[in-house]
Amino acid sequence: MKRFIPFLKRDPVVPVIRLSGQISTGRNGLNDAALAAIIEKAFKMKPAAVALAVNSPGGSPVQSSLIAARIRRLSEEHAVPVHAFVEDVAASGGYWLACAADDIWVDGSSLVGSIGVIFASFGFDELMARQGVERRVVTAGRSKSFADPFLPQKPEDVERLRAIQAPIHEAFIAHVKARRGARLAEADLFNADIWVGQGAVDLGLADGVAHLVPQLRALYGESVRLVPLGRKRGLLSRFGLNLAEETLATVEERALWARFGL
Repeated sequence: MKRFIPFLKRDPVVPVIRLSGQISTGRNGLNDAALAAIIEKAFKMKPAAVALAVNSPGGSPVQSSLIAARIRRLSEEHAVPVHAFVEDVAASGGYWLACAADDIWVDGSSLVGSIGVIFASFGFDELMARQGVERRVVTAGRSKSFADPFLPQKPEDVERLRAIQAPIHEAFIAHVKARRGARLAEADLFNADIWVGQGAVDLGLADGVAHLVPQLRALYGESVRLVPLGRKRGLLSRFGLNLAEETLATVEERALWARFGL
């Protein structure tokens, strides 16, 4: 009621943006297009701060960068601090998102890090040979069949993939260094290793072990009003009309979570 009476002091408001799941351009993934309106709304609420509830095993580096850049831009434009709270995992792109915050808080069992880049696929060439299946490929441009899973892996393809990964990895490292600065330890933090809870804090990848509600109350008072913001499921999803697409996306996402035993 206070917020409707102009002469009474307003309780501080902190919108809580949930960033949970795989980072991808898919309908159910975390991506800039899907989150833009939510993030914009959070900063327009004249909040005392914005909180990020992060629980992501990673995904697209481009979408990670776009989401993080949007959060940073709005934080600076509105002079509003951002706090990230890691749940199960903030790994790879998930940690990229967490670094958009001014500080990062973890649970004692949170998995944090994986500052690296991965390209994964399958090779079917031996299976096809055993079944008597011949792969026939005609291309215009020598790189058009690059990393074809139906052909034997070529050393030159591996080198090209590493050359593609290198600038993405460098951008990730630059983002972490820019956001965490002098808080980072001198240890090798950029070899895609994972740390747990207090271990991540000790290395400067996070700022402390704390949970969202008590920490925000400690920072902004017991009367702070937390406003959860998240994506709503589309009409097709609610009625199961895009079942095939959702099943494939779920398989892919489960594979990502499985890397962390979840």
